Amino acid sequence: MAFEILPAIDLRAGRCVRLLQGDYARETVFSDDPVAMACRWADAGARRLHIVDLDGARSGRPENLSVVHRIAAAVPLPVQLGGGIRDRDAVLAALEAGVERVILGTTLVTGDPAAVDQLLVEFGDRVVVGVDARDGRVAIQGWTETTDRDAVELARELEARGARRLVYTDITSDGMLAGPNRAGIRRMAEALSIPIIAAGGVSSAEDVRCLAALEPIGLEGVIIGKALYTGAVRLEELL
Repeated sequence: MAFEILPAIDLRAGRCVRLLQGDYARETVFSDDPVAMACRWADAGARRLHIVDLDGARSGRPENLSVVHRIAAAVPLPVQLGGGIRDRDAVLAALEAGVERVILGTTLVTGDPAAVDQLLVEFGDRVVVGVDARDGRVAIQGWTETTDRDAVELARELEARGARRLVYTDITSDGMLAGPNRAGIRRMAEALSIPIIAAGGVSSAEDVRCLAALEPIGLEGVIIGKALYTGAVRLEELL
């Protein structure tokens, strides 16, 4: 089965945490040792890890690269990283830390379009575009700001400009353990021809089965965070 399940490791102040709907005031710390957590997911059979630098997402520059480097060195898995990666120097720093893919987010909306296009050309498959949406509108700056940009329209534009892969996060579902926004994910997948990875809301094995059924229309994987950390689902069983 090509469909991927990516455990999420969200970093804040060097710890592994989860936020509720991206709210920094509603944080749960799941581990003081993100490297050990990464090894746990690797031992459970994960094929790829999704890391978010929450501090970097708010500050606009990577803040937890030393932890990311230790994770990448400790696990025999490809790692993708988002949060605070907004220019070429940040992309290079992440890649040098051992990351296989970097995820661009805020800079897709606020940055120089020509600079973004150059990153897409220069780094190819190693750059993923991240579109995070609240009620269908794009959110930026670590989800602290919601724009008037339509998420699907932005995704289509990015594909036309050369993006090769997209991570789509539904913020309203994120961390709620109430199920993913299947309609929104389907709408995004049907609108694009590039592979999509979905995030937000997975609470059960049935949620994963329903999302895996979208693989024929371009959904190549799902990122799971809180459901794994609370034990609502077990990675071994999902795999």
